[in-house]
Parts: sequence; C-alpha cells; structure tokens
Amino acid sequence: MKVVIVGMGIQGLKRKKILGKNFCYSVDSAKKANFKSVKAVPMKSYDTVFICVPDEKKYQIAKYCLQYKKNILVEKPFLLKDEKKYKLLKGLADKNNLAFYTAYNHRFEPGLEKIRDLIAKKSIGKIYRCRIFYGNGTSLLVKKSKWRDKKLGVISDIGSHLIDICMFIFGKNLKKIKLLEANKFENKAYDHSILSLNINSISIELEMTLCSWENTFNFDIIGSKGSIHMNSLCKWSDSNVTLKSRKYPSGFPKIKKFSFKKGDPTWKKEHSFFKKMIRKKKNKTTFLKDILISNYLKKIK
Repeated sequence: MKVVIVGMGIQGLKRKKILGKNFCYSVDSAKKANFKSVKAVPMKSYDTVFICVPDEKKYQIAKYCLQYKKNILVEKPFLLKDEKKYKLLKGLADKNNLAFYTAYNHRFEPGLEKIRDLIAKKSIGKIYRCRIFYGNGTSLLVKKSKWRDKKLGVISDIGSHLIDICMFIFGKNLKKIKLLEANKFENKAYDHSILSLNINSISIELEMTLCSWENTFNFDIIGSKGSIHMNSLCKWSDSNVTLKSRKYPSGFPKIKKFSFKKGDPTWKKEHSFFKKMIRKKKNKTTFLKDILISNYLKKIK
C-alpha cells in the first residue's frame, strides 16, 4: 500500500505517523506538503489516498481518485446531499474493485469491542435502553476554525461517531431519529445536542457537547438480566467496562470489570482493517452506511 494523504491538518498528521513506510506523499494547498494538489502527484507512485479535508472538498477528490483506480480512506463523516453522488462513487469503486472506507476509528476502541461481544452473548438479556454521553472542551478551538464552526456542528462531528457506534453494537436497523435539544452556547453551530433514536426496538439517547471542561465518555446499557457501563476512552485515560448481573428478585448485582490501559490503539487497528479491506474480493465499500447516516442527519434541522 502506497498512500498519498490529502489534507495535513490534525487527522492527516495522525495518519502519516501511523502509516510509516506506507506513506508516499502529502498534499495540502495551505500547509507544508509535497504537493498543492492531488492531481500533481505522479500517478504511478501511489495506489491509495487518505482524504483528510473539510467536508465540502471530499467528494471531488474522491471522484478523481476513484476514476484513476485508487483505494480511498476518507475521514468521517462523508455526508452528501445528493444520493446519486454516492451511487456514482460506488459504481466507480465496484467497477475497478477498489476499497472505499469512511473512517470511524472509535469502533476500534477496546471497551466498545468488549461491549459488542457482551451484547452478542446476550449477557444482559433483552436490552431495554441505552444512553451515551460524549463531551470535550474544544468549543473555542472549533470557533477559530472557518470550516468546523458551521452547519450541524457537534451533531455531524461527534454525533456521526455516536450513531456509528450504535450501528456497530446494535445493528443497522436505525429508525425514529429525533432532535431533543440543540444549543449554541459558545459557537455559531451547535456545540451541545441531545438526540434520540431507535435500533431494533432499543431506545437510545445520545448527548454530545463541545462544552464539557473534562473529556468525558459514558456508555450505559440497561437490560432484563443486568447492565453494562463504560467510562472514558483509551485516548484520554484508562477505560473500564463494568458488567452488572441482576440479582433476583432484587439486591446488589454481581459485578465483573474489564480494564483497558491508557493509549489509543484505534488508529493502528483501523489501518490494519483497511488493508484487509483492500485485499477482499467483494463488499469493499461503506457507502450504504454513509447513506444511512447522511439521510438521518438530513432530518435534523
């Protein structure tokens, strides 16, 4: 895999660090890079492109790269107003047997992988409801960004992550998404929001904010036979998943804890996943998920 990174901001630099010898060239029209445009990169020098640019620039770069038979990893979210554009890109990818992956690295978080395993084993029986809170204190940093502080703000940024996490753990049968609350405390775009949705008859509440002065991630799932609780992400601190098995008819539950050391493994794991995706003979794109997330976020005003 020989990779060109388009966009050398925070995400692009993270990707370059992980790629090592797989990194080929950098592209950025405003920052220090090997080229100003992806069209200037020697065509035979690379086979894969990582797109780490603002949302409005992603489609044209993706289209160009697929036309010239390059595999693509694009930073989330990949939201397009016109569904026909997804179909055009999918047609190009399928025709040339190319991988197209929208990167949601949180699904490779060790605690979330453990929760998925526990749910698959039906460790807490029938799931009644779920709540996730994800907060950081980046409101002023976002305010300084010309392209981040606009449109849906935290809803498309963190919200798309949370929806992907729910689809990863509970399945893709997402219905009834509803905006319960949205605020612009310090930003032009939303910097706090609460959404509700339903997946496979599971009631889910998602709260996200850029105005949490301590990085916070809490995930609580209540079921008929117990509950599962997760606190923090490994990029911030040690992360713990707690399984509480219900005592009948009532009483203190049996508790089992799973701990994961501080240190973010999600980027390397995602890169390994993408490499395997390239080698697959079929089902090498994530367009269907992109369409689902895009369509549901369109319903939020």
